[in-house]
Parts: sequence; C-alpha cells; structure tokens
Amino acid sequence: MNILLFLIPVALALGALGLAAFLWSIRSGQYDDLDGAANRILVDEDRPKQSKSKE
Repeated sequence: MNILLFLIPVALALGALGLAAFLWSIRSGQYDDLDGAANRILVDEDRPKQSKSKE
C-alpha cells in the first residue's frame, strides 16, 4: 500500500507534463497547416531549371 503513495503523484505529474506539452504545441502552431505536409510530397521540386535565353 505504501507504493501507492509514490505511484499516484508520479502518474499525476506525468499526466500534467503531457498536458503541458500538448498545450505548448497548440500555442506554438504545430497543428496549423495539416494539409501542407500531405500535399508537399506531391510537388516535384527536382525539375531542371529552364534557361531564359532563346535558342
């Protein structure tokens, strides 16, 4: 029974730490652009640059 006096505060502290990390991530804008990362993989940025001079 004495172990509960240790485990309950540890569990509550870990839960509060997780909640604080989640709230920090929301405030810092981690979830603002959910579609951008999904669409970024579809864009091909490895195209060769076209020269502006006419041949």
